[in-house]
Amino acid sequence: FSAAVVPGMAVRKVNRMGADVIHLHWITAGFIRIEALRHFRNSPVVWTLHDSWAFTGGCHVPFECSRYTGQCGHCPILGSESDRDLSNRVWRRKVKVLTKLNLTIVTPSRWLGECARRSSLFEDKRIEIIPNGLDIKAFKPLNQSLCREALSLPANRKIILFGAMYATGDKNKGFDYLVSALKQIADTAHRDAVTAVVLGNTNPDGELDLGLDVRFLGHLHDDISLALAYSAADVFVAPSIQENLSNMVMEAMACGVPCVAFNIGGMPDMIDHRRTGYLVKPYKVNDLAEGLLSLLVDDDTRSEFSKRCRHKVEEEFSDVNTARRLSLIHISEPTRPAPLSRMPSSA
Repeated sequence: FSAAVVPGMAVRKVNRMGADVIHLHWITAGFIRIEALRHFRNSPVVWTLHDSWAFTGGCHVPFECSRYTGQCGHCPILGSESDRDLSNRVWRRKVKVLTKLNLTIVTPSRWLGECARRSSLFEDKRIEIIPNGLDIKAFKPLNQSLCREALSLPANRKIILFGAMYATGDKNKGFDYLVSALKQIADTAHRDAVTAVVLGNTNPDGELDLGLDVRFLGHLHDDISLALAYSAADVFVAPSIQENLSNMVMEAMACGVPCVAFNIGGMPDMIDHRRTGYLVKPYKVNDLAEGLLSLLVDDDTRSEFSKRCRHKVEEEFSDVNTARRLSLIHISEPTRPAPLSRMPSSA
């Protein structure tokens, strides 16, 4: 939850540049205070959303809550039962500023676009669906054996890769679901042939006994190390509860690694069920385990999926393609209201 009350220096610096267009991404954590956005009224603003914060009363991940379609309040994250709680106050601060901006919203996934359209803050704003772009020269398939040797991972096992910034501690990333699925895999004849690898933690938060081999690689801080980890894996799993357009799924697919994820958020924008990976029935652990095993045990299918993964990222998610689509946005003059529209799928 971010209230965005801390003043920052970004607005003053941006205004000195005399920009023709201002492109916002992440503005919380002291970058830009909500009220400071009103100083951008003389320039068109494009805002690419990476979570739901821009159109809520302060939460980044609303889960099942849809109070952002109204005026927030009764915020479940805050444990509030008041209509006039902090989330409502943040919403009212936003409505005073955002309704007066010449603002075009960009969402990387169709799901987040629909959420933004349902929100009370952006219901009259123009919304474009343009995925994040990836450097497909940095993330590409590498020799699996050499990658495993470099990372000291077993050469003769099937590897399931999972990762997040706070892999085991961020509830939204679904590590608990993965633990339950791995325990089911450990109860099969494949337990001695599978290794689970976790990025984002050096050690589990508590005692972890899954019945199969688990390795923790900690935090990797550069694209080369990440590409090595992806290419060392046979399958990448992203059991997130709510997700916009997962960077790690996109990066894994660029490295030719099929992905397994719940069929939520932006996951179906990237994963084609049983063609580039496996879309799991939301929060069904049995199906999660089945999806992982179906890819691990069939080398021919996994190899075909791998080729399709790389091809899809090249065609739809390269940084060059994203830059081209952003350049096609027609930005109206500041004095004109921005129409609500969607960029044609062929663009």
